[in-house]
Amino acid sequence: MVTDQSQTSLIKPDNKSDVKNIDEEKWKFEEKISPLGIYFLVAAKVLEIDSFQDLVGRLGLYFCTVLLGLVLHGFGTLSIIYFIAVRRLPFKVIGQLSQVLVTAFGTASSSATMPITIKTMDKMGLDPRVTRFVIPIGATINMDGTALYEAVAAIFIAQLRNIPLTFGKTVAVCVTATAASIGAAGIPQAGLVTMVMVLDTVGLPSEEVINIIAVDWLLDRFRTTINVMCDCLGARLVDILSVGELGAITEADKLNADPQELIEISKQDHT
Repeated sequence: MVTDQSQTSLIKPDNKSDVKNIDEEKWKFEEKISPLGIYFLVAAKVLEIDSFQDLVGRLGLYFCTVLLGLVLHGFGTLSIIYFIAVRRLPFKVIGQLSQVLVTAFGTASSSATMPITIKTMDKMGLDPRVTRFVIPIGATINMDGTALYEAVAAIFIAQLRNIPLTFGKTVAVCVTATAASIGAAGIPQAGLVTMVMVLDTVGLPSEEVINIIAVDWLLDRFRTTINVMCDCLGARLVDILSVGELGAITEADKLNADPQELIEISKQDHT
């Protein structure tokens, strides 16, 4: 009996290491074979289509629609909001973000780009308290490019299956896409996971996501770039609008005074 217990105690560590090795080998195998599995999934969908040229044409229009929407949002909507808030155009700021945007496009990940983003924002003269608060939050929940992509993708899938979307369902798609994008992780192609939630909301078949996988890897890079650009512009806005309060807090720390009193004095001086 003692021998059995000693053997069991000796075997347990080996079992754990064996399980760990098996998990690692399983992960490596899945990583190698997953592209082949995706290929067959896409191939099966292609074989079901009567006109392959029609699918390619529709997919091209879908790609251009998402890309155009991202450009209009990034350089149109965000620029207008920025101008209304601070009475200046953001193009100079966007030009200073070239390294950040290239990194975002290359990694397709807001989280992976975060160190470069914070470093660049500090070089631009933003308050470190702003960058270290706004940028991590933005990289986690601010996925406006992903929300736009998911809404367009859901409408595209509905058109592929000839499923009409009423005005109410279209609104539901937009609202759900916005909510789902907040829960999307800041990793490459995380939008495909939350895409299923958007499709289920309006009763669209989630398996049709396979049709957009072929171009999703490239669209993911564009929408990540817009996500990161929005984070940076948001941090810049917060820095400009809160410069008085942040300065008062800094002075209060130096003088051991009440920050609120200095903020009130600063407001009175401006008026």
